[in-house]
Amino acid sequence: MTKYEYFLIGAAVFAVVCVGYLNLAKFGHLPDEISQEKIKLSPHQKDGKFRNIHPTEKMTGQGGFFSTMYDFYFGDHPDTKPDKKIPVVKTDIKSLDLNRDALVWLGHSSTYFQLNGKRYLVDPVFSENASPLPHNVVPFKGTSVYSADDMPEIDYLIITHDHYDHLDYETITALKPKVRNVITGLGVGSHFRHWGYDDKIIRETDWNESVDIGNGKIHCLPARHFSGRLFSNRTLWASFLIETQKFKLYVGGDSGYDDHYKIIGEKFGDVDFALLEAGQYDKNWRYIHEMPEEFIKAAKDLNAKRLLPVHNSKFSICNHAWYEPLDRISELSANTDLNIATPKIGEVVDLRDSSQRFSAWWKDVK
Repeated sequence: MTKYEYFLIGAAVFAVVCVGYLNLAKFGHLPDEISQEKIKLSPHQKDGKFRNIHPTEKMTGQGGFFSTMYDFYFGDHPDTKPDKKIPVVKTDIKSLDLNRDALVWLGHSSTYFQLNGKRYLVDPVFSENASPLPHNVVPFKGTSVYSADDMPEIDYLIITHDHYDHLDYETITALKPKVRNVITGLGVGSHFRHWGYDDKIIRETDWNESVDIGNGKIHCLPARHFSGRLFSNRTLWASFLIETQKFKLYVGGDSGYDDHYKIIGEKFGDVDFALLEAGQYDKNWRYIHEMPEEFIKAAKDLNAKRLLPVHNSKFSICNHAWYEPLDRISELSANTDLNIATPKIGEVVDLRDSSQRFSAWWKDVK
């Protein structure tokens, strides 16, 4: 055979391998007919692709996309991962008194909380990489201490969007017997149905829609981000507000800063506790991940009484030092009346005790 024929055979084999790999279950599923029926009614999409409220560039670097990517992969960025183990508390979540309103941060954006007798789990990622590629975006040392086996029955599984560091195939399939209801944005339910979940327990919501949960409501609200596992923006990204008679807890999801925070604050009044993104930011993509200064602005816009900075301390998906988000937010909030909770992964946060304080644990790991 000629070199050209060898090349064609090699290219064909490579193409077959790539197609086979992309057909693996972990990549999920584009919006199916059930999702499409809801998506086409949404005012937040055009031709099947969702849009932010305001025009949003993903990359804003002066040199454009390629310059930004070159710096991302080849620039000098120290301390993106810790050399030491991250300190973790292994709480027996199953044995927590359900009458206690409490929260346990599980690293990155994964969070368990119980409120008014209901159990919630947000964006759980318990596997060994938050990426479609093996051995890529792996957890920091010491942070992989929780698994689906450690979770109790979950009344409401909330997924803010379908990026791999928020929607993890291995975790979601392992949790399936424990999940009673799934609340997520439009289109994301297709992944769950593809992975064997019963459509009867899936509620796909558009921005400004609400789900009645008996003793309260879960409001699906805007965020400024994007979505996609293979194709961008075919599914909706969102934030969520869990509202009971006496408590409001806000789940911000991934979001750049925008006026949606102020609108939410004005509409719902004071937020008792907020999970806000703090990490994986960069000036070159500041419109889709808020900077620490904008974390402070968002908190004030929401009228948040208490805050937990999430999206940090487990995975490195950006080039800032791994400890920088908590350092900067602590410094920026020092002369404000903001109440910032900085628990270790697994440490129990009492949602009703605003006097509870936590150590600056990350400073001992630098």
